[in-house]
Amino acid sequence: MSFEASSLLVFGQTGQVARELAARAPQATYLGRDAADLSDPAACAAAIRDASPAAVINAAAYTAVDNAEDDEALATTINGAAPAAMAQACAALGVPFVHISTDYVFDGSGTTPWRPDAPTGPLGAYGRSKQVGEDGVRAAGGAYAILRTSWVVSAHGANFVKTMLRLGAERDSLTIVADQIGGPTAAGDIAAACLSMAAQLATDPDKAGTYHFAGAPDVSWADFAREIFAQAGLTCAVTDIPSSAYPTPAARPHNSRMDCTSLTETFGVARPDWRDSLRAILRDLGAVGGR
Repeated sequence: MSFEASSLLVFGQTGQVARELAARAPQATYLGRDAADLSDPAACAAAIRDASPAAVINAAAYTAVDNAEDDEALATTINGAAPAAMAQACAALGVPFVHISTDYVFDGSGTTPWRPDAPTGPLGAYGRSKQVGEDGVRAAGGAYAILRTSWVVSAHGANFVKTMLRLGAERDSLTIVADQIGGPTAAGDIAAACLSMAAQLATDPDKAGTYHFAGAPDVSWADFAREIFAQAGLTCAVTDIPSSAYPTPAARPHNSRMDCTSLTETFGVARPDWRDSLRAILRDLGAVGGR
């Protein structure tokens, strides 16, 4: 790393990526809601100015996708205005800013993996709020990296892996959506990518831009569940269903495949095999019992 971890400032403390960042860079400063309320963008910018860090990573966000449909104003402040204010403060100080975004900025059409320069078209409030944030970060004019990722899982918080472990232990069978395809991505892998990108941006700001990062290979939620059960040694059968059979307040993209080529070419960060990352998560949870 080209800067001391103690000079790194991270927005986020209890979220999946923030916790994995803390495991890898424990000397960094982590700002939770009590220290930096993302509903107050000016306060976030002030926190950066006060800290004078060598780099900033924003690992905090409004992530309640369905709730955002009824709470778009707050989601847009947290996911849109706050990152823009952070990026402006970083640009003024001349320090790199790494911001985590999402596949939800796309409409999920087709089957081709989304390139970073592909046209966006969010299906709902959450995706729109994240796109506002992306636009604000780019407009700030500093050394930034927007890292779009998908299907985040870890041993922490609430996520698909932990839900499947609970339901798979309680039930003999489950119906799981099979027409949404994407790359499950371990929060630990995202954290490692963010740290590498921040360090490289500090020495080469020309690497600024928008990048994609997701686990490989691409898979459906149903097949992801099958692999979770196989690795955990759970005998829960999975039946494929279409998204229409599991309606949610916010529409989910059907195609969340991400083209991660430019991230590898620019930063040397390769797509991880999510099956290996899943195995590590299950070990952390004490849930390894199958293959």
